[in-house]
Amino acid sequence: MGKYAPENPHFAVPPRICSFEVMPLTFLLTATPILLFGVGLYYTVALRGFCLLHPLRCIRLLFGGRREGGISPFRALTVALAGILGVGNIVGVASALYLGGPGAVLWMLVSALAAMVLKYAEITLALRHRRLDPAGGFTGGAPYYVEDGLKARGLPRLGRLLAGVFALLCLVNAVTMGSLLQVNAAAGAMEAGFSVPPLLTGGVVAVLAVVTVLGGAKRISSLTEKLVPFMTVGFLVVCIAVLLLRRERIPAALTAIWEDAFSVNSAGAGVLGFLTASLTTRGIRFGVMRGLVSNEAGCGTAPMAHAAADVDLPARQGLFGLVEVFVDTVLLCTVTALCLLVSDSGPTAFGEDVTHTAQEAFSSVLGEWAGGFFALSILLFGVATVICWAHYGMTCAGYLAKGAKSRKTAEGVYTVLLAASLAVGAVTAPAFAWSLADVAIAVMT
Repeated sequence: MGKYAPENPHFAVPPRICSFEVMPLTFLLTATPILLFGVGLYYTVALRGFCLLHPLRCIRLLFGGRREGGISPFRALTVALAGILGVGNIVGVASALYLGGPGAVLWMLVSALAAMVLKYAEITLALRHRRLDPAGGFTGGAPYYVEDGLKARGLPRLGRLLAGVFALLCLVNAVTMGSLLQVNAAAGAMEAGFSVPPLLTGGVVAVLAVVTVLGGAKRISSLTEKLVPFMTVGFLVVCIAVLLLRRERIPAALTAIWEDAFSVNSAGAGVLGFLTASLTTRGIRFGVMRGLVSNEAGCGTAPMAHAAADVDLPARQGLFGLVEVFVDTVLLCTVTALCLLVSDSGPTAFGEDVTHTAQEAFSSVLGEWAGGFFALSILLFGVATVICWAHYGMTCAGYLAKGAKSRKTAEGVYTVLLAASLAVGAVTAPAFAWSLADVAIAVMT
């Protein structure tokens, strides 16, 4: 391969950004990182940096404190992890490298560290403001604590309005990013790995998702409790194998990440330079947005999974949010990015077809069998995420519908939309799917 240096095509920054972008979208995607960092800093200071200064105490507090009435705290964690350990960890990282260059990896990590405390805060709020559902369990999430919080400040109408808007956005997200994007990557991987028709993959995922979600939170958590640890450990083992076989390239990859993250393509330097220069803004924007699509910290979705936990203290369950972000972005996204950068094919081998690029990166190092393993990994990650997001959609449909009869109707309509989105998503263009995900997740956040 010759000298493996940052100027190698493997580390090249693409000469273009997504064609879907227009000025308002560019502003939205650039403003989101600033908001995340700002609010993350606020909570870090307000909570005296407890998660950074007292990691061992946080770990001890994770265990114990169960009470009856919901699912176990660990099961709630696996449901939330199923929602974030999706294609964002694999295909999303490849997309970030293609659109934002190697420097996007560093900004993924920075955004994760800033967002860890946000997930703690939103999970804690969700448990403080959750309700009993008709089945005798708990339901909750951003719509509930937004409504309660503003009502307590004398703004009940504004609270109901904003909570309703959020719930509608989450429903849109559930049938687009939560299903369309996931099944699109899974269908592409299965077609490349096993020549399975995309519509067949979409149909199978649709059936699995509908059957599981109709069983409620306990059936969902029972599945994710078994699926999430298995698929996470399996994927990590393959990543470690790639890194060991190409370990001599890791220093150059780390250098490329660092240098590209702070490079400037136009006048200016420092903070103003990297916020205004087109090259680095691209790295920040796509690194943070792909990190957000992956770990969902700050966008208000994961609290809907944690709200069902039978834990005594809301803050205790909030600590699991720190675990989520660490496992998702700091661990899995980082090792995936390094695998793409040190592979024989590189992170931009197939352009916008980032699923094929990621698949080829593993196959180029481990051999053809890795392509099949990769395809199955994408399928499992995708199915888990679809099921989790379907639960989020059901929660929001239940919030918007007042009364038992209206709730059943709303959930039935949502189930039909979910199945339809999975069928359509199996054949939707990847570039459009990722652009739609960026917009949806930024607006929710």
